[in-house]
Amino acid sequence: MDPLAVFDTYGVVSQTTHGHVPTAYIVTFTAMLFTAGSYAVLVRAYPSAGSAYTFARRAFGGQVGFLTGWSLMLDYLLLPLINYLLIGIYLNALFPAVPAAVFCLVAVALVTVVNVVGVVIMNRLNYALVGMQLLFIVVFSVVALVYLRNNPGVSLLQPLYTSGFGGGDILGGAAIVALSFLGFDAVSTMSEEARNPRRTVPVAIILTVVLGGVIFLVVSYCATLVVPDYRTITDPDSAALQVVFAAGGHTLQNFFIVAYMCACSAAALSSQVSVTRILYAMGRDGVLPRVVFGRISRRFQTPIGAALVVSAISLFALIADLETMASIVSFGALAAFTLVNLSVIKHFLIDLGRRGWRSWLVYAAMPAIGVALTGWLWTSLSMDAFAIGFSWMAVGVIYLAALTRGFRQPTPEVDFDAGETPIENTTPSVRTPR
Repeated sequence: MDPLAVFDTYGVVSQTTHGHVPTAYIVTFTAMLFTAGSYAVLVRAYPSAGSAYTFARRAFGGQVGFLTGWSLMLDYLLLPLINYLLIGIYLNALFPAVPAAVFCLVAVALVTVVNVVGVVIMNRLNYALVGMQLLFIVVFSVVALVYLRNNPGVSLLQPLYTSGFGGGDILGGAAIVALSFLGFDAVSTMSEEARNPRRTVPVAIILTVVLGGVIFLVVSYCATLVVPDYRTITDPDSAALQVVFAAGGHTLQNFFIVAYMCACSAAALSSQVSVTRILYAMGRDGVLPRVVFGRISRRFQTPIGAALVVSAISLFALIADLETMASIVSFGALAAFTLVNLSVIKHFLIDLGRRGWRSWLVYAAMPAIGVALTGWLWTSLSMDAFAIGFSWMAVGVIYLAALTRGFRQPTPEVDFDAGETPIENTTPSVRTPR
């Protein structure tokens, strides 16, 4: 959940919503707030757990939990690809003589080498990169306000509402920008390390969504005011370059490209390292073929097989379409978020039998609204996203059937939180529920 994530799909969503990107963010922000509330109450119930997979597993059983994690695995695998795709798109827009595929290949190669060798970005460097992004957002917002003062004819209401406003288009855009919020739930996986997790972690989850939503809304609003006519956007994939140039010329554009490329590179590395660790954990525990995924290099102490598989998948950035990839990631995320909201209802109202007006409000009404909103956004995704998403889920069902011998054996427990922990060369063992 990076501050500059608003620019990842800004042009695509601007075309989809006919220039109403801020309105799309308001819809998604609302859905994420209710979902964050569900994460918050579940973290209080399970302070030692944290992921959507864990919540769904405890509420609905191993099979639903596995498929929830499987839907998120699609996101984990595609997030590095999206970052490579963005690197190629934006560098090609600046240097059109060099094909975007070349930039993608170089980025994949460099990140893979770093991943295999085992060099990770230090926390201090991560903080510096986030600080650079926040600094750019402040500068861009100020420059945009100056631009508006010099161009007083721009309507302040236009980014939010115009005549011919289409609700279906807004929902389509809102479903795509769910990608920007991906990662807020990672806070919930820190319950075991936090002090007083029943209190601090829920607050951190809500604050993460609120701060992220405010940043996305302010930046998208300013960007739409600077370029109010979405039809003038020449390249939707790299629209941010046009927006920042219109606001502040080459100086602001150069600042943006440095901050944005640093953000994409760091995100590509962190997401690739995370999914590599998850695949390694699954291979180590026998959920995936151990010969490919469950072994680590004696020299580098990293899972080379898993890293190379992720890199091979990332090469689809050479032919992938940004809108389709973003929609596919949103497919997995929104499906998992819907299960988290349903888990609140199942755990507190059905399993624990909570009653009373407060219980109906917190454990029924609020998560039900979350289910309605995330489900509504989910159904607004493109047909390509549904085709690929359901195909992925079908593979998950078939694979689960094979793992459980036709659903006759217990569903193995998968460490989908392994991306947050260092790799250890431990003895492989398949974990089954107690």
